[in-house]
Amino acid sequence: MEKVYSYCGMCGSRCPLEVGVEDGVATWIQGNPHAPAGSALCARGIAALALERDTERPLAPLIRTGARGEGRWRELSWPEAFDVVASRLEAVRERFGAESVVLSHRGGPFTDLYEAFARALGTPNSFNHDITCTRNVQQACRSVLGIGRGELNTDYKQARHIVFQGRNPFESLNVPEAGAILDAKAAGCKISVMDIRATVTAARADEFFLMRPGTDYAMNLAILHVIITEELYNPALVARQMADFETLAAFVRPCTPHWAEAQTGIKAERIATLARELAQAAPRIIWYPGWFTARYADSFLVARSAYLINAVLGAIGVSGGLTLGLTPKDVGRKGLNRLATLYPKAPAKAVDKTDWQAPGLLQRAFRAIETDDPYPIRAYLSIRHNVLSALPDPEALRRQLNKLDFMVAITTTWSATAAYADLVLPLSPPLSRESILATKTGARPQFFRRMRAVAPRFKTKADWEILCGLATRMGFDKLAFTRIEDIWDYQLEGTGVVRADFDQTGFVNLSSTPAWKQLDAITLSTPSGKFEARSQLWLKNGQETLVPYVAPHLTTDNAQAGNAQSGNRFRLIPGRIATHTQSSTTNNALLADLTPTNTLWLHPDRARPLGITEGDTVEVCASNGFTGQLAAHVTTGIHPEAVFVLHGFGHDFSQESRALGKGIADEAFMIGGLGKDDPLGGGLALQEHVVTVRKVLP
Repeated sequence: MEKVYSYCGMCGSRCPLEVGVEDGVATWIQGNPHAPAGSALCARGIAALALERDTERPLAPLIRTGARGEGRWRELSWPEAFDVVASRLEAVRERFGAESVVLSHRGGPFTDLYEAFARALGTPNSFNHDITCTRNVQQACRSVLGIGRGELNTDYKQARHIVFQGRNPFESLNVPEAGAILDAKAAGCKISVMDIRATVTAARADEFFLMRPGTDYAMNLAILHVIITEELYNPALVARQMADFETLAAFVRPCTPHWAEAQTGIKAERIATLARELAQAAPRIIWYPGWFTARYADSFLVARSAYLINAVLGAIGVSGGLTLGLTPKDVGRKGLNRLATLYPKAPAKAVDKTDWQAPGLLQRAFRAIETDDPYPIRAYLSIRHNVLSALPDPEALRRQLNKLDFMVAITTTWSATAAYADLVLPLSPPLSRESILATKTGARPQFFRRMRAVAPRFKTKADWEILCGLATRMGFDKLAFTRIEDIWDYQLEGTGVVRADFDQTGFVNLSSTPAWKQLDAITLSTPSGKFEARSQLWLKNGQETLVPYVAPHLTTDNAQAGNAQSGNRFRLIPGRIATHTQSSTTNNALLADLTPTNTLWLHPDRARPLGITEGDTVEVCASNGFTGQLAAHVTTGIHPEAVFVLHGFGHDFSQESRALGKGIADEAFMIGGLGKDDPLGGGLALQEHVVTVRKVLP
């Protein structure tokens, strides 16, 4: 039996793998025992074996023969598919300009290839998925620290107190992260969880705070109030590291725990106690700044106040806190050569009209399809990015996509986006595709390699084969690689690492011992060179970041005001589970059996007046009258103002029999959601939508 070391692709965590291969077939799979997390692997990772065997996924290139979304397709050969894509993209570029082509993808460590292809096309419009994920957290981190959130690492194992605010790591599920948290807990670390429902993480916590939806900012301001007014911080440290601290102190002075109790529903004594316990454990504390707090209209402020709590308590850049990860350069090594540098940046400005903030507002690119502002968008390439499930209000998005001349989906599985495309290019599943090399920063920076464990069973290709094949057809000679080994050699040139160095473990550590970058050894890129309680960059561009809290006042999407506690109105909250990766695994033969559908969580005090009991079929209604039906889960483990559903269900495309018609798609109820975003961070406000619920009578 052959053992192949690779990396999982069944979710965004990309855990290291060991795959057992017999006679060209993957027969078993586990975590890479050479990696710190060991051989543990979650259900989604194990389900990679089922995905390889599955025939209910795109098995060959397909071109639509009917209307968009009609489900009528004709199979193409790969040369034919490359010819179609190349000719259609060339036609758009010639008529409207190269900038009229947009790419989007799911992000991750292998996206240098996607950026290189976008530059070869000559378009500045390459986007990831962050407007529905970490966008607001990323911007909040920049506003306080002057660096991106990816430059920080969470040193869970050495922490003494961890706060997860709207974060559910035991169901997300990143196996190395979950293992590190459990190790910390076993060593005496206290875990506090704040959420609108009782999650698995909440069940394992020492303290659980059932939060009123949309009030996290009030909680954070009250925590800062206690820390500052009771002088629970290190004055010398704060004076040396933070600008405008006195302004922050004055700002939070009215935000007492009693004030926050009226907003959050959490007793003032519990809020004050949490602040004092954090101060006792400081600096080895972690207040996790997202992600699900990153989906409200004030989520930039929530995440920003979380970073300020960490900063005031001295948790930035220390062991057991938010550490500063090492790059190859920090340990005296050369980094990988970037494929994107093969081509210059596009001369045109990005379609999202990015000015002083970081680019990446994908919703503006789709808006430009309708408006031609600032210029026409006529072609769209989706690379592993199911926008019709990830983004809100898919019907509105379909109306925008209808104006495109050409739409391509590069995907492993069927999805609403693939079903709506003009052409589908089938991506090989994770076990039968290799990827470009990638870098991981941290205490021991490393290069790592996703290796193809088995040959594709059907007419599918790896992403590098698809994009380099298109590059060959379109005359982009610098990117026209025909062997992955040649790409790896290009990336490794001058690094002192060769391909054979990956064979034993799948990764190469670039330092012999773990260490962290010292905060005093770096210069922060904020205007002040310090942590900024009040962002000077945002202020310079006309936006204040010490913004007063505004209590949530739920309204329906047609602006009919009312209190969520009165009548039949709820805030809709989507979420995840350990046995599914959003909408991409709900048809998996293994995972569909474990979690075949979603249910609607609602509190018994709200269910009782509606005559709803556990297991009843209920109808959920959006503000425009759109409805969907699913079973009710009546539980005290959710705040009365909210209803909760797992994201990724409600498929209505016929290619997936196991997922067809199961549950509801939460995004379909987010009417007008493409126009709802955080004004300071730019991410979409997915948790600002109201629905009504009624029992379906027999």
